[in-house]
Amino acid sequence: QVCIMIHTGSRGLGHQVATDALTTMERAMSKDKIELNDRQLSCARIGSREGKEYLAGMASAANFAWVNRSCITALTRKVFADMFKRTPEEMEMHLVYDVCHNIAKVEEHSIGGVMKKLLVHRKGSTRAFPPYHPNIPKDYQSIGQPVLIGGTMGTCSYVLVGTVKGMTETFGSTCHGAGRALSRNQSRKKLDHVQVLERLKNDGISIRVASPMLVAEEAPESYKNVTDVIDTCEDAGISRKVVK
Repeated sequence: QVCIMIHTGSRGLGHQVATDALTTMERAMSKDKIELNDRQLSCARIGSREGKEYLAGMASAANFAWVNRSCITALTRKVFADMFKRTPEEMEMHLVYDVCHNIAKVEEHSIGGVMKKLLVHRKGSTRAFPPYHPNIPKDYQSIGQPVLIGGTMGTCSYVLVGTVKGMTETFGSTCHGAGRALSRNQSRKKLDHVQVLERLKNDGISIRVASPMLVAEEAPESYKNVTDVIDTCEDAGISRKVVK
């Protein structure tokens, strides 16, 4: 049995939406006298013009990402069909789950014992709802929401499920990857892409990239140890390991 994990989003579009929103939201915060200690946490009132514009831009990026993954899935099925001379249906190449990361969702959560409708914006995290949550597809109701954790180019990946504790402690959220240990800029300065490619080749890992310089940014050394991160989330009780 083969499992194919596709980990991609809107690429530069989501980043551009966020970059543009930083400027407009800074003006909105000044107007509404909202003070924060980090520019990256810029925000605006949800019902304001700036808030609505951001949500519309974010939705466009999310739609682009969904179509992007759908196209890659279709192409993957075609490659398997061409190689094995069987249809994707005959090989049971069905979609297990598709989930967005780094996105804001309108959800209901208990705040001080009172259910409230909130806009939960997960950055560097992903939704991980517990078993029997009404927003989980019926196939996963009894086990909890599947959580897809892509490792780095040189490590393993994981599938987790959400927990009840995660719902109360982190608004039903857990990590969405290993997390960077080096910034993209630091990676380019410290790592030699030729050496990274050679190490991956020696480990039997095949890679195709538009620019060799991008290899350093996504090198295994640029990220934290994904297993340590997953173990920490499980120890904290906010998600549970299913498959490595």
